[in-house]
Amino acid sequence: MNDLPFWKSKTLAEMTAPEWESLCDGCGLCCLNKIEEWDSGDIYFTSVSCKLLDGESCRCSSYENRWDFVPDCVQLTKENVPDIAWLPPTCGYRLINEGRDLYWWHPLVSGDPETVHAAGISARGRTISETEIDIEDLEDYVVDWPLTVGEEKDEEDA
Repeated sequence: MNDLPFWKSKTLAEMTAPEWESLCDGCGLCCLNKIEEWDSGDIYFTSVSCKLLDGESCRCSSYENRWDFVPDCVQLTKENVPDIAWLPPTCGYRLINEGRDLYWWHPLVSGDPETVHAAGISARGRTISETEIDIEDLEDYVVDWPLTVGEEKDEEDA
C-alpha cells in the first residue's frame, strides 16, 4: 500500500477534483493584478487585487460566479498550469507540476489553513482592491514579495 500523500504520488492529471481543489493554499497571490512587459515577457506582480478577492480570507468572494463579474478570470486547469508563467513560485499547482514538494506551511502539509498566512506567504493585509485605484496607475503598485515570499522562511526552517 502506498503511504505517500496524493500530491507526492499523483501527477496533476491523475488528481480527483477534490484533490485538485485542495492544492490551492489560499494565498490569494494569483488574484493580484499583474503587468506583462510585451518586449521581454517579464511579469510584474502588483499589490492591486481583483475586486472579488476577500483581503482577509484571501479567497474569491464569488468563486462559483466569478466569470459573471470578471470575464477574463483565469481558471487553473490540469492542461493550462504548465503554460501559466505568472503562477507564484510558492503555488502548489506550480510546485507539483515541476515535480517539487509542497512547503511546510501548505494546509495539506500543516493541517491548518492559517499557516499560509502565519508564514507570511499570502496576500493578507497587503493589497488594495482594483476598484480603489485608477488602473492607469497600476505600475505604481508593483511589488516583488509574491516572488520572494517564503525565501527567508525556507532558509530558517532548513
